Amino acid sequence: MTKIDKHSAGSFCWIELGTTDQTAAKAFYSSLFGWSPQDSPIGPNEVYTLFKLEGRDAAAGYTLRQDQRANGVPPNWMIYIAVDSADQAAAKTKQLGGTVIVPPFDVMDLGRMAVIQDPAGAHFCVWQAAKNSGIGIAGVAGSLCWADLSTPDVKRASDFYSGLFGWQIMPGENDKSGYLHIKNGEHFIGGVPPSAHRQPGVPPHWLAYFWVDDVDASAAKAKQMGAKLYVDPMTIENVGRLSVIADPQGAVFAIFNSPKH
Repeated sequence: MTKIDKHSAGSFCWIELGTTDQTAAKAFYSSLFGWSPQDSPIGPNEVYTLFKLEGRDAAAGYTLRQDQRANGVPPNWMIYIAVDSADQAAAKTKQLGGTVIVPPFDVMDLGRMAVIQDPAGAHFCVWQAAKNSGIGIAGVAGSLCWADLSTPDVKRASDFYSGLFGWQIMPGENDKSGYLHIKNGEHFIGGVPPSAHRQPGVPPHWLAYFWVDDVDASAAKAKQMGAKLYVDPMTIENVGRLSVIADPQGAVFAIFNSPKH
């Protein structure tokens, strides 16, 4: 287990489920990942669920609001990326051709955030930490371990994210697949699959990967609990084993394990 007390700028620092059935989601993910849900009231009849692993924050969840549903926002896992200044990130987003969906605002005394859409249409949030730095644990089953950007315009997306976060987005050594790796500082944190592999009609999006001890067992368990497998457990040579899953409400995520880690 790795304890995380601070996230460097440009790293994935938080992961948040927007769902249509918070109670069902709590039961599903607690069973699948061993998360302990902890609810905090955030308004009349509304709670924000922190998902904990070994007493540390691993993820969070909330119920999609009526206005979000009215605008066609489906159940989803939203990725947050750490920044030194949410306001500067929002200003830079516009310069780089992205869209600021929700301008920077303070989340109580926890931090400051904004919701952003990249030039191809994928959504993410930026997080300027104050009292809450974000995910507090890595390297154990149930923790966020990677994220892939599904985009139809890999070049434009690469230029945007490199400009915004200083990421290096590049092919792996001896990798002929066309998959690009995202490097933030010294760390590989995610990737961009080739656009030729995208499923037609699926909007651009970020896909979060959670570490599990056994991909096949976890995928089977998810299916038993009413999830849908978009990608059955498969092995990618020299990388690891993965499966892509939609939870019973429809939020999509991936699970991963690699003997190399």
